[in-house]
Amino acid sequence: MAKPNYKFAKRQKELAKKKKKEEKLKRKQTKKEDGFDPATDAEADDGPDETS
Repeated sequence: MAKPNYKFAKRQKELAKKKKKEEKLKRKQTKKEDGFDPATDAEADDGPDETS
């Protein structure tokens, strides 16, 4: 029986993690360029204030 190649598995995992991080950064930059402001959008999503 062949033994597992842990170095290969680790490298693949690292590459996947790096790719995911780069895609996330690219999405953030795209939103920033489009004028997306999370601070103003968060205020609108709070919903109505309930006073009881």
